[in-house]
Amino acid sequence: MKKFLSSFIAIGILTVLLFVSGAIYTVREDQQILLTQFGKPVGDPITEAGLHFKIPFIQKVNEMEKRVLSWDGNSSQMPTRDKLYIKVDTFARWEISKPLVYFQKLRDERTAQSRLDDVLGSETRNAVANNDLIEIIRTTKDRKPQQPEEIGEILGSTSALDPISKGRTVIEKAVFDAASGKLESYGIKLLDLRFKRVNYTSQDEPKMFLRMVSERRQIAERFRSEGAGEAARIVGDMEREVKTIESEAYQRVQSVLGKSDAEATRTYAEAYGGSPEQEEFYGFFKTLEAYDKILDENTTLILSTNSELFRLLNGKSSGE
Repeated sequence: MKKFLSSFIAIGILTVLLFVSGAIYTVREDQQILLTQFGKPVGDPITEAGLHFKIPFIQKVNEMEKRVLSWDGNSSQMPTRDKLYIKVDTFARWEISKPLVYFQKLRDERTAQSRLDDVLGSETRNAVANNDLIEIIRTTKDRKPQQPEEIGEILGSTSALDPISKGRTVIEKAVFDAASGKLESYGIKLLDLRFKRVNYTSQDEPKMFLRMVSERRQIAERFRSEGAGEAARIVGDMEREVKTIESEAYQRVQSVLGKSDAEATRTYAEAYGGSPEQEEFYGFFKTLEAYDKILDENTTLILSTNSELFRLLNGKSSGE
């Protein structure tokens, strides 16, 4: 009898524990709970963290995120109004604003992400198709390119940015407004949406690169031309300055030589100009200096008897 009673008590305690464990559940700070009974929602969503109670084995706890969630769309190819194809990568933030509606229409986050792909992808495609490429790329209407003035002069009108009427920020806002209304019907609140990346397609990308290369080559050729002109100017100034220096130096040398010759002539005149004998000796001395410079041991002379040199040499031989 005691054994039977102990078993009965144990079974009772186990039943109570199972009942209690099935009736108590915990809600975290980042969660919101919706109870369902036989698959149908019961009561209001529970957003307060802590311990809560439910009917065990009948009511089921359905957990949903209370945090801000992210959506990162796939980069897809789409046409612009000016017939250019681009790849747009879109990013968004969202949260579950109406858990009951969210649960009834979507059930879980995987389905919600799929619905976001449909809604945000469709609205992005519509916005891109209704605007030119420049409107999607740029954000500031009155933006001026930051470049040196000489590059602007080289490129001319191509360096000026084409005017825009909207810009990327306005287009993102239009996509956000259009998608927000549709997502509210699913219990989703869209918090933010941005174009994370906009790229050219593989067909248009080479054309854009060739255009960029052409512009850079144009700038490089202009700089090379200006550099060659500046180099020629510097070389010309240098050569002109060298010639001026050489001319001035030559003039100074000739002036010094002239003064030296005049001084030497004056000195010789003073030394040998006192009497006819001195003048004759001076002439004889200068003649010998000239002969010494033009004659050497290999020189052969053919002289006439009337030659002054023959007279001197003959006089010299007679003296001997």
